[in-house]
Parts: sequence; C-alpha cells; structure tokens
Amino acid sequence: MAEPTDWKAKHLSSLREMELEERRWRALEQVLRRLVNRLCASAMGIDPRLDTQLAKLADANRRNADVTELGARHDSLSDALKALDSGIGTATMTDLAATIPATRPPPAAAGTSRPAPNLAQVRAAAMKVVERLASIDPADKRIRELTKQLTAVASEAALADVLMRIADLVAELGEDAARERSAAAAVLAQVTERLEEMAVYLGGLNDERRTRLDDAESLNTTVLTQVTTLSTEVHGATDLPSLRALVASRLESVAGQVRDFRAREGQRFVEHSARSEALRDRIVELERESRELNRKLEHERRRSRVDSLTKIANRPAFDERLAEELPRLKRLHTPVTLLLWDIDRFKGINDSYGHRVGDAVLREVATCLAARARTTDLVARYGGEEFGMLLVGTAAGDALALAEELRQSIAGLGFHFKGAPVVVTASCGVTELKESDTAASAFDRADGALYAAKDAGRNRCVTA
Repeated sequence: MAEPTDWKAKHLSSLREMELEERRWRALEQVLRRLVNRLCASAMGIDPRLDTQLAKLADANRRNADVTELGARHDSLSDALKALDSGIGTATMTDLAATIPATRPPPAAAGTSRPAPNLAQVRAAAMKVVERLASIDPADKRIRELTKQLTAVASEAALADVLMRIADLVAELGEDAARERSAAAAVLAQVTERLEEMAVYLGGLNDERRTRLDDAESLNTTVLTQVTTLSTEVHGATDLPSLRALVASRLESVAGQVRDFRAREGQRFVEHSARSEALRDRIVELERESRELNRKLEHERRRSRVDSLTKIANRPAFDERLAEELPRLKRLHTPVTLLLWDIDRFKGINDSYGHRVGDAVLREVATCLAARARTTDLVARYGGEEFGMLLVGTAAGDALALAEELRQSIAGLGFHFKGAPVVVTASCGVTELKESDTAASAFDRADGALYAAKDAGRNRCVTA
C-alpha cells in the first residue's frame, strides 16, 4: 500500500498547488479590475463621447463581467476613440485635455478624497502585475509583448487597451488553472475511492487472519488441557474399565473440539471464497473503469493541448514536442527544422477592425499552415498572433522553400471587411535544430531570425 499512498499524497500536493495558483490568478484579476476602474475615473471628462463608453466599461468591471462582455465594452471604447481621433486630427488625448480644461471635474479639496492616479502611476502598477505574470511563466511571449506595449504607452486610451489585454490574459490563465484543478480533483476522487475499497478488503483479511489465529490457539489450549487432565486421571485410575472410560471421555471431548474447529474453518472458507469471487468481479470492473478513466484522461490531455480558437496545437503541446525532438535528433540524426511565424501588424488589425476580425485572421492563418503539415510535423499557436512549426525530416533549405510558399499563401488569403480588402502578411524565422541545442537555444535562434525578418521590412522569411 506504500506506493498508492505516495501517489495519493502527490495528487493531493498537486491539487493544493493548483488551488494556490488559481487564487493567485484571481488576485491578479482583481488588481487589474481596480486598475481599469481607476483609469476610467481619471479619463472621465476628456470628451462626452468617451464618457458614456467609460461609464459602461467601469460598470461592467464593477459587476465582475466575463471576458465576452468586457471585450464588447473594449471594442465600443476603441470605436469611440477612433471617432474622436478622426475629429481632432493628429492631436493626442493629452493635447485635447489641455485645450478643454473646463470639461474636467474640479480637483477635490485637500484631505477630502484621494486624488486619481496619473498615467505614470497606473502604468507602474500595471507593470508590477505583468512582472508578477512573468515570474510565473518567464517563457510566455505574450507577457514580453505586454511589457513592450506598457513601456511604449503614451496616452490613457493606449493604457486602457493594454490593461484590457492583461485582463484577458489573466482570465485565460486563470481558466486554464481551474480546468486543470478540476481534472486533478476528479482523478484524485476516483483514486481515493479505489484505495478505500482495497483498504476495506485488506482490513477484512486481517480480521479473518486474527479470528483464525485465535480459534487455532483456543483449540490448541483445549487439546493440551484435555491431555493434561487425562494424564492425571490415568495415574489415579485403579482398574482397566475406569481407565478405558476416562480415555474415551477425553478423546470424545477432543474430537468434538476438532469437529467444531473444522466446521468453523469450513464456514470461513465459504465466506472467504465468496469474498474472493466478489473481489475478482470488482477487479474486473475496476479494470474496465480504469481503462475508461485513462481514455477520458487521454482525451482531456489531448484537448488541453489544443488551442480553443484555431483548433491546432497550443503552446504546451509545442513545448512538449520540441523537448521530445531534441533527444530523438541525437539518436537518429534525422534533420528537424523549427519555424516561428508572426502575423505582421496584427495589433493594427484588431484596433482597426475589431477582435472578431482578428480572430478570423488567426483561424485562417492556422488553417493555411496546417494544410501543408504532414502527420509527422507539428503546427501550433504559440501565443497571440505567433505560430510555431516543427518539420521532422526536413533540412533548413527545404524548410525555407516551404516557408516561402506558405508566406505567399498567407498573403493571398484575401481578407475583406465591409467590402474593403484587409492586408494580412506574416514573417517567419527558420532554424535547423542542432544536436547541442536545448529547447531554449533553438527557440531563441528562431526567434532572432523572426525579428530579423520583421526588422528587414516584414512579409519575409529569414534563416538563422
């Protein structure tokens, strides 16, 4: 029982860790919601066209609205900002605030209320949240991108957009942690039930062994007593008939004790056989349940490795596969090439046409990449607008040729929004894995090639 007990303890420890992780995500979410509320309050009064959307966003945030409603409020606020920008030309939000100071509420008297935080204060607080996220998962490129966006923030509207993206990421990570915790809790509950059944059965066996031992000791004591008594009586017998009668009486008593013991043993054998048969049936049932549980767990494992938006593999699946290919490369010496893709100016697509159009672009690009992948290859959405490909048995030269074909296919997808064409292109970094590589070194090399492609003008593929 030591090994199952250790397994159960490990599951309990994992469950507690996931509960703590979920509480951390919830705490981060509450911090972000407070930041959004303060930002909305500080931005009120800039323009009446913004005030309505800011009030709706603040109300939804106070009600702990879900990601869908907050996303809709974010889109509405973005539309209002675009309308405002088109009406004031190139003027910034700060310029507008300076030209209409009378529209801002008068400052509160000293000591009557707490002043609203300024842009730098809110940005600093948001940066602390992002740093906390980075400490949890330093490899998440979405967090690095959020850090860059926060550093470049120059207006309250831009900061509101980044805060919404941080809130979306925290909500997504929190939901992932909750799903993992629920799955682990379900497995633990079933394992605990099985262990309890085995404990009950083993406890019954121990009770039976103790009963049989007590019964055997009782029989042994009775026989010894009868023999001792018979020996004493034989020495005191004065004639043969009396001796015969004494021996017969004692032997009959011993025989009766033996018969009773054998009867009890027979009853115990019948009961033990019935329990063993019931246990065999239960073991067969448990094996069936175990196979079904393993099937469900494998299904959940596969589902947890699929990106919900694009229906291709997600980042954990990509990282897992990359880690598997490196030792395989050392054994088989079969070339493996890593491709990292990034949709060019994707933030501009989201800002100009809304997140629904952005999601459609992500799905179509994922379908385009997956269409050229073989069964031995892997295509995954690594994060945000970034995709990764592992081409097994393909050297860097052939991989670059394929990447060029895919790049042209993406550019020719032909997106439209309300009849107007939407330009969508992608950049790619290509590198062939080396036997001396780690997952981090291979990824960094491909990432460096990807940034070189972007620095060179985007919509191109570069080999590291």
